[in-house]
Amino acid sequence: MNIFEALNIDKSFSNHQALNNVSIHVPEGSIYGLLGPNGAGKTTLLRIINRITAPDKGELHFKGRSFLPDDIYRLGYLPEERGLYKKMKVGEQAVYLSRLKGLSKRDAVQKLRYWFEKFEMTHWWDKKIEELSKGMAQKVQFIVTVLHEPELLIFDEPFSGFDPVNASLLKSEVLELRRKGTSIIFSTHDMASVEELCDSITLIDNSKAILEGAVSDLKQQFKANLFEIIYHGDAGIINSRLNGSYTLTQDDQLPDGSRRAMIQITEDKKGNDLISVLVAHLNILSFREVLPSMNEIFIQAVSKNKKA
Repeated sequence: MNIFEALNIDKSFSNHQALNNVSIHVPEGSIYGLLGPNGAGKTTLLRIINRITAPDKGELHFKGRSFLPDDIYRLGYLPEERGLYKKMKVGEQAVYLSRLKGLSKRDAVQKLRYWFEKFEMTHWWDKKIEELSKGMAQKVQFIVTVLHEPELLIFDEPFSGFDPVNASLLKSEVLELRRKGTSIIFSTHDMASVEELCDSITLIDNSKAILEGAVSDLKQQFKANLFEIIYHGDAGIINSRLNGSYTLTQDDQLPDGSRRAMIQITEDKKGNDLISVLVAHLNILSFREVLPSMNEIFIQAVSKNKKA
């Protein structure tokens, strides 16, 4: 079941069309990546989902029905552009923002104390927001975003400004939220985070959705039939044994004395066919198909779209 769907969304500003017939389908209990170059229309779509602006055309569905105004309380939104009142104290502001989400003051304080201890931030409770580093302020906003336990979380570049340790901490929390059943829309330019976190994605370019699907399926769709072989033996044997069905793209020596060969095969051959050609002549240490990274898929899809 999809927890959220945006169907055939159009949105224009003056003479600029930000979204052109864009649809997304967010499976319940998943992390869904919303990807695209700068200016592609991602933030506009997130603002529409959060009812900050309205679409010119299209429909929004939540849990199989029309998305209602009160459903906004079942969402949590962490925008890329953070908004905290710099002169307010950290705890005071966190309580204020939590109450806007429908929590009582007592519940807000209780839940905030738990999260502040978890993130080792209790000593910042009575300090002003302007005293916080960018990363620490983002931690505060992350906590406030998830505090009311929304069914659907929307994160727009949630790890920007974090050092690797704190980025890893937040990634662990995002995965834990998914494990507990929360659905997440995750917008980012960091393809490494997409590899780590996302179950499926939509790629938007120039206002249109040009790619959608499970990350594992997209890797299969964009694979180039490229295989990596780690071996011991005479490098010349590989060239002598390969025919027109195989292309050696790389062969170099590794620090431990073994060699790594990258071999591309035609569609009429399989990995097992390649192994059978070489196994009698080389000591094969490892053999694997090389699937494209999400960064490679992103670049390839956007480049193809620009040429279309």
